[in-house]
Amino acid sequence: MILKIRFVLLKFMHMSLMVHWNPHPEIWPGVLPVRWYGLLFMSGFVLGYQILKRFWIKEGRQPKDLDDLALYVGVGTILGARLGHCLFYQPAHYLSHPIEILKVWQGGLASHGAAILIPISLAVYVQRNPNYSFWWIIDRLVVVVALAGGLIRLGNLINSEIVGTPTDLPWGFVFERLGEGFPRHPSQIYEAAFYFLTFGLLHRWYHKGRFITKPGAMLGAFLVLVFGFRLGIEFIKDIQEDFDTGTILNMGQWLSLPAISLGLWLWLRPAHPAASNA
Repeated sequence: MILKIRFVLLKFMHMSLMVHWNPHPEIWPGVLPVRWYGLLFMSGFVLGYQILKRFWIKEGRQPKDLDDLALYVGVGTILGARLGHCLFYQPAHYLSHPIEILKVWQGGLASHGAAILIPISLAVYVQRNPNYSFWWIIDRLVVVVALAGGLIRLGNLINSEIVGTPTDLPWGFVFERLGEGFPRHPSQIYEAAFYFLTFGLLHRWYHKGRFITKPGAMLGAFLVLVFGFRLGIEFIKDIQEDFDTGTILNMGQWLSLPAISLGLWLWLRPAHPAASNA
């Protein structure tokens, strides 16, 4: 009898904590077509700019230099994330319909693509601005990239996209927009929380001077933390593309491996006395 009562109580607790998730993607539905995802995406740029501005002032740099840098980073982020999704996940479709690559509003961004194109855009910026070095910029930029990543995942949560696998844990989310009646892992919340934690760690390490004096070390720490977590979280995320079905690792995990390897090398390599981070 006691076991039966305990089972009923646990079942009731499970049902009471389950979240039925179905927010509207627009902030003011029917009035102004502004989407939460877009607001959170842009918030990452705005907050990141303000944080970097403090870094620049602290180190005696000209804050106005950030205006051009923001343009390069913005183009690298959006273009890289879009091309990453199109070429890594659905190459046959987008190569057959290249005009659809431009339709960013239809969704489809991949962080791995941004991770490739942002350094390229920074390299171009440095060529035009010789007062800065590539490593000096990117070791500070990754601090705010982690913050932006957390905000974007919250946008994915509101859109009920990039969902987790089914779960019977009490904090499961029923994504009603998907037409389902069973709970899934709120993997977007897991990722957002970890990215915010990574932002906090990198921000603290910057102000404590840890790693910031060794060119590339902050970038290395970022790559290991973010893509190491991405490697693990993919196991409880729903399959996004059919070709990942039945594979040991999905596309996101395969793409994370070289990022982790590069990060470990940058993070752990010995500092060269002659290296300059200016």
